[in-house]
Amino acid sequence: MAEELGRSVRGRQRIEDLERPQLDDRAYRIITLPNQLEVLLIHEAGTDKASAALDVNVGSFSDAPDMPGIAHAVEHLLFMGTEKYPEENAYNQYLTRHGGYSNAFTASTSTNYYFELSYPSSTPASSQSVTPDASQINLVESKEESPLWGGLDRFGQFFIAPLFLEDTVDRELKAVDSENKKNLQTDSWRMHQLNKALANPDHPYNHFSTGSYKTLHDEPIARGVKIRDEFIKFHSTHYSANRMKLVVLGRESLDTLEEWVEEIFAKVPNKDLGQNRWDMPVYTEKELLTQTFAKPVLESRSLDLQFAYRDEEKLYESHPSRYMSHLLGHEGPGSILAHIKAKGWANGLGAGGSTLCPGSGLFTVSIKLTDEGLKNYKEVAKLVFQYIGLMRDQPPQEWIVEEQMRISEVEFRFKQKSPPSRTASGLAGIMQRPYDRKMLLSGPAIIKKFDANLISEALTYLRPDNFRMTIVSKEFPFELDQREKWYGTEYKIERIPEDLLAEIREAFESKSRPAELHFPHKNEFIPTRLDVEKKEVEQPAKEPKLIRNDENVRIWWKKDDQFWVPKANVHIYLRTPMTNVTARVSLLCTFYRELVNDALVEYAYDAEISGLGYDFTNHSTGLSITVSGFNDKLHVLLEKVLLQVRDLKVQEDRFTVIHDRMMRSLRNWEFRQPFHQVGTYSRQFKDEKSIMNEELLPELDNITAQDVQQFFPQILAQCQIEVLAHGNLYKEEALKLTDLVERTMKPNRLPANQLPTRRNLIWPSGSNFIYEKPLKDLANVNHCIEYSLFAGHRYDSVIRAKLLLLGQMTDEPCFNQLRTIEQLGYVVFSGPSFNDVWSGYRILIQSEKDCRYLEGRIEHFLNTFEKTLGEMSEEDFESHKRAMINKRLAKLKNLSSEATRFWGHIYGDSYDFLQADVDAATLEKLTKKDMVDFFNHYISTSSSQRSKLSVHLQAQAKAKEPTLDEKKTAAIAALKIILTEHNSSPDNDDALQTRIANVSSADTLSDAIASYLAQDLKLAQDVADKVLDEAKAALGVADSGLPAAPQSLDAAADVESVVDAGHPVLIEDVHAWKASMHVSSGVRPVRNLEEFVELVEKL
Repeated sequence: MAEELGRSVRGRQRIEDLERPQLDDRAYRIITLPNQLEVLLIHEAGTDKASAALDVNVGSFSDAPDMPGIAHAVEHLLFMGTEKYPEENAYNQYLTRHGGYSNAFTASTSTNYYFELSYPSSTPASSQSVTPDASQINLVESKEESPLWGGLDRFGQFFIAPLFLEDTVDRELKAVDSENKKNLQTDSWRMHQLNKALANPDHPYNHFSTGSYKTLHDEPIARGVKIRDEFIKFHSTHYSANRMKLVVLGRESLDTLEEWVEEIFAKVPNKDLGQNRWDMPVYTEKELLTQTFAKPVLESRSLDLQFAYRDEEKLYESHPSRYMSHLLGHEGPGSILAHIKAKGWANGLGAGGSTLCPGSGLFTVSIKLTDEGLKNYKEVAKLVFQYIGLMRDQPPQEWIVEEQMRISEVEFRFKQKSPPSRTASGLAGIMQRPYDRKMLLSGPAIIKKFDANLISEALTYLRPDNFRMTIVSKEFPFELDQREKWYGTEYKIERIPEDLLAEIREAFESKSRPAELHFPHKNEFIPTRLDVEKKEVEQPAKEPKLIRNDENVRIWWKKDDQFWVPKANVHIYLRTPMTNVTARVSLLCTFYRELVNDALVEYAYDAEISGLGYDFTNHSTGLSITVSGFNDKLHVLLEKVLLQVRDLKVQEDRFTVIHDRMMRSLRNWEFRQPFHQVGTYSRQFKDEKSIMNEELLPELDNITAQDVQQFFPQILAQCQIEVLAHGNLYKEEALKLTDLVERTMKPNRLPANQLPTRRNLIWPSGSNFIYEKPLKDLANVNHCIEYSLFAGHRYDSVIRAKLLLLGQMTDEPCFNQLRTIEQLGYVVFSGPSFNDVWSGYRILIQSEKDCRYLEGRIEHFLNTFEKTLGEMSEEDFESHKRAMINKRLAKLKNLSSEATRFWGHIYGDSYDFLQADVDAATLEKLTKKDMVDFFNHYISTSSSQRSKLSVHLQAQAKAKEPTLDEKKTAAIAALKIILTEHNSSPDNDDALQTRIANVSSADTLSDAIASYLAQDLKLAQDVADKVLDEAKAALGVADSGLPAAPQSLDAAADVESVVDAGHPVLIEDVHAWKASMHVSSGVRPVRNLEEFVELVEKL
């Protein structure tokens, strides 16, 4: 047995021998600082990214009852400046310069903060390999050379001395409010809150956790509360070093990381706070045995059975609830789902336990119902209890747990790396749980032992007197008489009728059960052949080899040469132009896909839970089949999938279920969040051919099961086969797998001149188009704009590099200006946009402000950035360049990320496997003058050559208008921030307070601010104008909008005749507009495919 590495140095305990995956080459060390802050240090030699995360053991369950959402608000406010780094966006500016980002989230009992950044690509790795001994080498590393030090120092100050700047409070509360409004029409949020609202009112689970402007601002102020003081008090009361868990991952040695962490984080105050516990039931007798009928926004039907359960966090060696979720959630023969699916009652089922907080938990069975299933929801509930009775009648089955143990052990043994920030954030949260510290990595993943007693105890919670039911549907034969307070969900709640309860008890206790319900059979898909032949190479190959390239079959292959896991990915592309001919054909293909997947559910389930999955999908240029996971039984699953694809028998009953599901899916699409819809509308103006949602719906009722049965063989009859075999596969295996595909499908050859070609529309130089579309969701208050600028051909490496760099340079300032300062909305995004051969730049905003106003603010930002770019120092320019190069050269973390990269280039027809390297080399050569010239031509609002098109999705509902007092408060807060940014803050703001107090109407607020700037502060005219514009923007009353009234584009008009960059044109007939556009050349291979032909010996 290896010598233990947990040891004491200078009186400090260090734990280093963590159980880890077989291929994990990182070195770990757990320490506790003098202030009781526990730290996990991770050294990864040669990593190109670093990360840190800190999890505070306080979340929304600790909210003050009269200020729901305060924990979430404090999370937002911590980012707004610290004593050491008072500039509010200093942290994000630093991260952006180093190709990084940050985020945070507030959960029930934790608030988790994290960041990630890149090391300079030219810096050599600090060591070549990692062993526990090597991790002790005292490597020479300076703070000046490492961006991680600067990130850690800025990050640590949030927990040492945050400022909670009064000027930023109002603005960040509006960000919280915008985040909440974004979720108001989302069913997952609505149903979750309804479950909470109907829980034990004495349990914090019952409360509203996101917060809103009303709960965090209006109501507290009405009570005379000084809200900033409350946020400081919450931080002071609940944030303590002994409640914090820190994870730091970097290329520096463990000793260096420990030294840095001690220097920064030992200053975090320790208040010796105890762990929060809530030893009370989530649902009491009053809330149990109720049935709730709830109406969703989207068309959906479901039945949830929720059982009051226990906190299982200390039972991590046996994970008893996983036994129950495995059996209840099984989808194979004998399962609940297989039985109710055969009856036509359900489409899906999930089951699982969750610890809500120390002291309480829930176990939920959730079933997606069909229309018939909704009518029979009582029978479905009884079948669930019949299966629970079956489970309880027999002692816990050791063979089932042994299967689970084998699967969990294999999955953990060959677990691959995740991105650094996901690793750090996840582990910081895990450290809050009571795992043996040597099992921090393995504990959540592995079932270590079979414990019949704990499983039997767990089963005692699943009984007919310890549950509640929720039935969700758009329609009920009775009135829903209540509305949930925070989201407005309509519902009705009542006690479960005694006669139904009696039937459920009978089903639970009876030994007479349907023969279709039984335990699952042995799982034949658990992998046993786990050998990997590891052959060291100087440099991993960056592209696959072409090992077959004849008139109708192409095979790409790469044996894994860097990740060494017994896994593989096989992608199969059946290329044909038939799948996208008309809306009807597109729907027939989608029916085909759904029916194949539906038919494979039972068979593929064992493979899925054993780490082997498949995907079958249709798209505009053909069909795709992917099988990925442990390669041992991959060929078995692939053969079954191929046969099902070829030999599908369309059953009328399953067709009816799928038809209903597709109908609801198409209708629901138009009720998604606006920012999830806008990209589809934008793409129709880039694609040569597009089929929109509104074209599919009318076709749906004209399609029959027989239509699908007769149609799909025609797709398979003639197509080109292209395969990527990647991972732990030899060349011979790749050839055999492709032979299997060819032998099974037997397609006729598709001539090269009939292969689909990807083309895009070329927007005319100097164009300024707008497309306006009203949103279908009448209750959604959020508008959405996607503002796009066309730059040229995607495979022009210079244009692509310039767009990537522009995205890097505008990322932080765009977000800071449009979201943080102007508070236009929670969703603000900017960056390059690529689509087949189309390339450009876009800015997306979802906001309560109307789209024409948003368009004006976007153009104002572009005008501001034009000046910023012109004045940018060479040092800052080179910093942005380096950050973007680092992103493009970022190391792949696992086998699937490499497969995704390869397949993207194959599926996209470009075979541009070296694109990232080409981009990095092209970026290196760019000068500031190159970017200024590019911006002036393609992006600048003053350019007569630029090509612009914006999509406006218009909300039908209106947000509540702020009162005059609210506008006054917002005006003062906004002006203080803006003056600080312009270094023009006065010693006191009495004059401002007086002028704003004297305002009698919202219309004169801007005049009062203008007078204050000119007469009281006596600012120079140009500064005063800029400050006034930004203040008005923050109030939503800036001089903004379109440069001129848009004119409608007549269907018969020649587009060229109305092109004028200064005059927007409304697109009303999309088909006529597209017909007038020029079309690009198609996507072509960037190199002759013969150059990829495999000539070397097999690995």
